[in-house]
Amino acid sequence: MLEILMKALRANGIKYDFEKIERAYRLAEEAHKGQKRESGDDYISHPVNVAVILSEYGSDTEAIVAALLHDTVEDTDVALSELKKSFGREVAELVDGVTKLGKIPYSSKEEQQIETLRKMFLAMAKDIRVILIKLADRLHNVRTLQYRSPEKQRSVALETMEVYAPLAHRLGMQRMKHELEDLSIKYLDNYGYNHIVEQMANCKEIGNNLFSSVKRQIRNRLEIGGKTIHIESRVKHIYSIYRKMYMGNKDFSEIYDLYAIRIIVDTVTDCYNVLGVIHDLFKPIPGRFKDYISTPKQNMYQSLHTTVIGKEGIPLEVQIRTWDMHNTAELGIAAHWKYKSGIFGKSDADAKLGWVREFLEIQKDSTEPEEFFRTFKIDFFADEVFVFTPSGDVITLPLGATPIDFAYRIHSDIGNKMVSARVGGKPVEFSFQLSNGDIVEITTSAASSGPKRDWLKIAKTSEARTKIRQWFKRECREENIKTAKEELDKELRRNGIFVKDNEKIILYTPILEKMNLSLDEFYNSIGYGGLYISKIMPRLKDEYNKLRGSELEAEELTVASQTKQSKKLAQNIVVEGVSDCLTRLAKCCSPLPGDDIVGFITRGYGVSIHKADCPNVINCSDDTAERLVRARWDSEKGDFTVNIAIIGENRIGLMADISSQLAAMRINIHNLSAREQKDGSTLTLLTIDVNSAEHLQLILNKLSRISGVYSVERSGN
Repeated sequence: MLEILMKALRANGIKYDFEKIERAYRLAEEAHKGQKRESGDDYISHPVNVAVILSEYGSDTEAIVAALLHDTVEDTDVALSELKKSFGREVAELVDGVTKLGKIPYSSKEEQQIETLRKMFLAMAKDIRVILIKLADRLHNVRTLQYRSPEKQRSVALETMEVYAPLAHRLGMQRMKHELEDLSIKYLDNYGYNHIVEQMANCKEIGNNLFSSVKRQIRNRLEIGGKTIHIESRVKHIYSIYRKMYMGNKDFSEIYDLYAIRIIVDTVTDCYNVLGVIHDLFKPIPGRFKDYISTPKQNMYQSLHTTVIGKEGIPLEVQIRTWDMHNTAELGIAAHWKYKSGIFGKSDADAKLGWVREFLEIQKDSTEPEEFFRTFKIDFFADEVFVFTPSGDVITLPLGATPIDFAYRIHSDIGNKMVSARVGGKPVEFSFQLSNGDIVEITTSAASSGPKRDWLKIAKTSEARTKIRQWFKRECREENIKTAKEELDKELRRNGIFVKDNEKIILYTPILEKMNLSLDEFYNSIGYGGLYISKIMPRLKDEYNKLRGSELEAEELTVASQTKQSKKLAQNIVVEGVSDCLTRLAKCCSPLPGDDIVGFITRGYGVSIHKADCPNVINCSDDTAERLVRARWDSEKGDFTVNIAIIGENRIGLMADISSQLAAMRINIHNLSAREQKDGSTLTLLTIDVNSAEHLQLILNKLSRISGVYSVERSGN
């Protein structure tokens, strides 16, 4: 294995400290002695392959040494202090950084992934080599994924697609990104992968003939002037074809950039001269030209792209770039690194990683894993559009971006004071999606009242949404707290959580402690959109069940508050094995005739009747479960009242349509009221008579079909 590594290192022409590298190899080989990979190979084969991959990206001696030792601290008896003493602080910190990325003790998959990403970005901001080692580690693991179980194959492949491939893309490491994607999709959709491989094999001869013909024509034209050019060909990589076929609903024959040639020249001027020759030789396809030289991608990629058709009638993508651009396209940030004492200092590469610190700054207040991943995928993996300011400056935004995103990309004050937008000289809505080449003009006003809450739904970039939330957090604290209390109280009631004001702090405390927030900060976060009620509600339900679930007897205290209706319904219940007992309906779930029910023997107050799926029943302790008894409805006849909540479009006639539908069904209405909600919809509350759970479901189904009704559900009784 040592010979394989040394051969790879000598091949790339970089001056290495071979003595130091060999010492690291010997230590790793001894530390991992007896350990095997799933393939049956000695474990040392893994760190050696990781080091070989890094050598292909021009990594320095310290990175190669750290790659060889990256698993020793975690998987063997080697201590970090030993590495520091033998190989220096720099190597020890690299190994420590890689080791820590794998040690994140969070209970949920979402929390683990978000903390993994955050730690990666922190490591990138300090020393990019930590992430390069981690990417090389993942690439070799995916290359040998065939030896893992099917469940592990899918898990690793999915994580690779969601985390590591986007990172490689954002770092400009296209060669690594493509291999990670192609290997991963093989395990995520083996049928689709094999279908594409088969199609590519069928047209291999066509591609070879095309490349041979095109290369000959180009050389005959370009080398007349004595300039040396390099031409290489490639077939589109598998996952890129997969995306267009299975996500874009295209047939294999509709992939126009299946074949591509790359022309590498010496200067930028040569790039544009070659482009003219290509368009003279072949017919260009309109709308398929992209100039990434004048407007580079965010991951530093530069090249001219055009798609042409030759006499063979086959579309061909042509990429034209200089050697510097080519190295950047293949190696990404690894082609630019310059170190100051081994750590990124004020260098060209450091400047190119400024986006890492910006991303960390934008996401520092994020509490939602889904929001973090949405941001990650949009900011790192979305296609881009290039738009212009009126003065001609180029602004790069993700595909689907709006004038709101444009304004906040320029400056927070521009976004906060924006009152109108024009694209190409014409007024547009703030939801207008920008396209390549658009000239965007933003009008601001000192009298502006600030951003609107619905901008959070329109904005595409995390940068814009974060700055909008920051404005509401700073400027509307009291309003945020008031709004959050109202919305949270409504959601608690809707989910059957009934707590007094003095009990709420008990309910919220575990969440407050986990997020390190005061109660007002908690409300404020909900109010300005930093924390979603829908995300914390499952946790609140769990806490409520802990508060109430193991103490079903707490229902005993509410016997005196039973309604006349509840007492009447309770008389129609048969408790198996118990006769002449007092029964009552539990307020926590308010069972209705037709619902599956169960009884709970209380201390001195008879039997409390719950729905069989009541959380208090499901989550009761083993000791408490002994007091559960079978129960059923004796008679399901007789009217009783229920409350219904309807959310619908704010339109004239909605209440009239609801009333008409109920009248047609001969339903008695005790109460009907409506009010507009903050999102513009209408909440209608009803109290009606029904005679069974089936009757109630029929009514709900009928009401849900009314035009403009979004949702209909039974609310607490």
